[in-house]
Amino acid sequence: MASTIDGPRIAPKSGKAKHLVVFLHGYGADGNDLVEIGRQWQDWLPDAAFVSPHAPNPCGMSPMGREWFPLTFRDPDERRRGVIAARPGLDAFLDAELAHLGLDDSALALVGFSQGTMMALHSGLRRRRPPAGILGYSGVLVAPELLGEATGKPPIFLIHGDSDEVIPLDALFMTTDALTTAEIPSQWHISPGLAHGIDGEGLRQGGLFLAHALTGRTPEGMPGR
Repeated sequence: MASTIDGPRIAPKSGKAKHLVVFLHGYGADGNDLVEIGRQWQDWLPDAAFVSPHAPNPCGMSPMGREWFPLTFRDPDERRRGVIAARPGLDAFLDAELAHLGLDDSALALVGFSQGTMMALHSGLRRRRPPAGILGYSGVLVAPELLGEATGKPPIFLIHGDSDEVIPLDALFMTTDALTTAEIPSQWHISPGLAHGIDGEGLRQGGLFLAHALTGRTPEGMPGR
């Protein structure tokens, strides 16, 4: 299946890609929303290429934005159906990007925000070979009852604001509880006073997590683990 999505990229600071970091944006945004985060992480990940694909569909509630799958917020099953339907297109994109760079999933990290975190967790846990790491901001694991489908146990780091009214903080605990039950390693960080977004400390901790996951080294300033 050919990839049908694309988005903005940042080339590796070193000039040679040894890692690939893929940003998956939230509902109603597009790839431009997250890609510049890559520049803040380049000192820790000089060999990483960054790409932030636009989700495949125009957003039903934000005509200028995109969506990985539609949301009515009335159907309790729409998230499960949505991640399942969107996964093949995302997998095709990831396969194409890795092949272009001559890399495999051991050099891949997924970074999601909100709906993008739903996709990162669903797709990342079902790759033929697990990615090096999954970083999720302000999201939730969809259909935890399907975790038996997981093909690997990549390290996962979840970051959430304690004032999030879009995806409440309880989603973080539900997700980590389900991952623990499935014996999939996860860490989490709560950002005090943060609503549905990403703050500076979340960016710092997320970037350092990725550096450790992709290189096996602990950069100076790594938060307590």
